[in-house]
Amino acid sequence: MKVKICGITTKDAAACAVQYGADALGFVFANSKRKINPEKAKEIIDTLPKDIMKVGVFVNETKENIEKIVKLSGINTIQLHGDETPEFASSFSLPIIKAFSISSKEDLQQVTAFPCEYALLDSPRGKYHGGNGIAFDWSIIKNYDFGQKQIILAGGLNISNLAEAIQITNPFMVDVSSGVETDGKKDLVKIKNFLQIGKTVHI
Repeated sequence: MKVKICGITTKDAAACAVQYGADALGFVFANSKRKINPEKAKEIIDTLPKDIMKVGVFVNETKENIEKIVKLSGINTIQLHGDETPEFASSFSLPIIKAFSISSKEDLQQVTAFPCEYALLDSPRGKYHGGNGIAFDWSIIKNYDFGQKQIILAGGLNISNLAEAIQITNPFMVDVSSGVETDGKKDLVKIKNFLQIGKTVHI
């Protein structure tokens, strides 16, 4: 199973994630307790292997600012986590992850209609767009046909429910942020344990 660790703010957390097999790291450039500036993100990204996905997370940001941050930081994938339109998403040359808040089966129709390579299925929004540590009802997406889209499962994942989540939904990738934190900071032991579970679960 591919695993994305989101909300990276330190080299230590990034190095730990890479060491235990993370396939993608997320850097939040939107309002969040995990927000990072492009210069700091670049310092971390410069230490990462070439083949890892370096994802920039944006919420209702302008195209101009996104392109500027992409250039400054070295991210290679754009995650749109707000109310961005299909036209906006289609205007970028980098791969797009579009986040969707899922609360019912009806919400899945918007996912299949949206032009993006990756669809990130998250819990309904709280104070911030994502990173709220709450899971949605995974049975909603069991055996659902998303066409060609690669599905990234997010929202409330942690070491105690990860195996069950993967077995129910069989996603392309799982995404975690608050589930590998202690007191709001990335916990290296939790990152290691989450990755070890994610990499060994059999569908």
